[in-house]
Amino acid sequence: MANIQDVAQRAGVSRSTVSYALSGKRAISRKTRERIEAAIRELGFTPNAGARALATSQTLVIGLFVHFFQDEFSPAMLQYVLPIADAAREAGYDILMVTETDGPKALERISSSEMVDGVVLLNVAHEDPRLPVMRKIRQPGSMVGLPKNTEGFDVFDLDFEESGRVLVDHLAERGHREIVLITPRKDVYDRGGAYAWRFQNAALQQAARYGMRVHWFHGETQQPAVNRQIGEILDANVGTAMIVHNDAVIAALPSVLHARGVRVPDELSVVGIFSEDFGQLFNLPYTAVETSPDKLGRLAVQALVQHMLDPERAGAHRVELIAPQITDRGSTK
Repeated sequence: MANIQDVAQRAGVSRSTVSYALSGKRAISRKTRERIEAAIRELGFTPNAGARALATSQTLVIGLFVHFFQDEFSPAMLQYVLPIADAAREAGYDILMVTETDGPKALERISSSEMVDGVVLLNVAHEDPRLPVMRKIRQPGSMVGLPKNTEGFDVFDLDFEESGRVLVDHLAERGHREIVLITPRKDVYDRGGAYAWRFQNAALQQAARYGMRVHWFHGETQQPAVNRQIGEILDANVGTAMIVHNDAVIAALPSVLHARGVRVPDELSVVGIFSEDFGQLFNLPYTAVETSPDKLGRLAVQALVQHMLDPERAGAHRVELIAPQITDRGSTK
């Protein structure tokens, strides 16, 4: 098993320089850091967490604060947890996942007890009650999700407005003039899930520019209500295409359409917004905008680690919206 001396020899630096690179206590040149990082990868070196924590006064733990709501589709939220955990582990940190309903109280307790070196937030609301606490604590923070006020944090999210426009454009270019739009439940809007109205408003505005008629529904998230709602929408026979921004609905749609003998795209064009992994999990054959949970989770962790180790080098906090990428799976005509 490789040790710190092996890394130093491979990188052509002193043992102390490797220690500084691991702890972030002293600035070293980018070229030297890159040589050390290359040696670590080549040797498969893993720093001893206990020793590093003692040497740096760090816990080597990142707090991941996430709330699993009953009216949300849990498999979709879990897509973000794994890449965050993977990215943290690659950077030498473990994850403490906190799922308490009272997010502000949990954040204050965990941060004040010095249990974590930094914080990542999921389920970020437009006016998230956790953010005032985040601005008071010592630890830096990042998040996946766009709040109203981003000051003081690294923020990463999909560009939901552009995603809505891209999907409407896709249908308009194929001649559709009357469509169905299925969005998250109203509860998501009520608690400040801005991603829902960002997508919805942009899609409706873009459809209006084309003179398209839109039949808009808040989608269900629990069975049997999901299948029942899909059936009712199909029975109404409104529109030649469907945009689905609801994970539970899109996951159930193939089985409902198959049971009813509805052929896609011959009888109904369908587009959605979900990740490739989610599509594979539920065998979804639909053209869709990629939600990029892996990329977003990794960006949030990488930015946080930079601010934890070297705030000056990390620079100003940034807000980054990922441009939507559409994958055409042949579900429209």
